[in-house]
Amino acid sequence: MTPIPTPPAEPQDSPDGYVGLDAEQAERRARERGWSTVRALPPGTIITMEYRVGRLNFEVRDGRVVRAWKG
Repeated sequence: MTPIPTPPAEPQDSPDGYVGLDAEQAERRARERGWSTVRALPPGTIITMEYRVGRLNFEVRDGRVVRAWKG
């Protein structure tokens, strides 16, 4: 029988720490801290709500992160 794969660990990092940062700086910092996927979205973008371990989402307005959340 094939073992059940273990999902990758998610970085122990608070999304709130990215709010207010320049979008490029925030993405660079997130990748350095171990986020495997970083997604920057304009306000009001329609997205699917599936949770992806290791993904950090940014809502970016005028080049700055105004909201950040996991998944």
